[in-house]
Amino acid sequence: METTSKTRHAARAGGNGSPSSTTPRIAALGLGSPGIVFSTTHTDRHVDEIVKLLAPQGRLGLIDDPKTFDIVPFKQKSLSVHWELMFTRSMFDTVDLREQGVILDDVSRLIDAGTLRTTLGEHLGRIDAANLKQAHALLESGRARGKLVLEGFR
Repeated sequence: METTSKTRHAARAGGNGSPSSTTPRIAALGLGSPGIVFSTTHTDRHVDEIVKLLAPQGRLGLIDDPKTFDIVPFKQKSLSVHWELMFTRSMFDTVDLREQGVILDDVSRLIDAGTLRTTLGEHLGRIDAANLKQAHALLESGRARGKLVLEGFR
């Protein structure tokens, strides 16, 4: 994404591109510390900010795969950490496996109602060497926003 596109994306999400600015911005709302934080990417880079932000006995939910994750900073505030993987129920045939269908039905209704929107970040065109190289570079940079799409697979 070009810089202006990144700025627009961050503004739509309520951000300014600086994760370290989250705590003062939340404090300025006058709502107190949140009890829940949902982290979708680079959680390991934001542990200190998340711990500062969360209320005592708060919960962190995450879906990414940090290379390292130091749990010790969470102890003083008795914070809990919850990982989510969408395939856990089916991989392990959990007792609540049917709940996955209920969740997917709910998501489908929210999409149809326009409440949930796509995470499409950029459509890079047909798959070829140049577009694949561009997609790879964007992903390696750690600055990709949303999903990248390449088309024309056979």
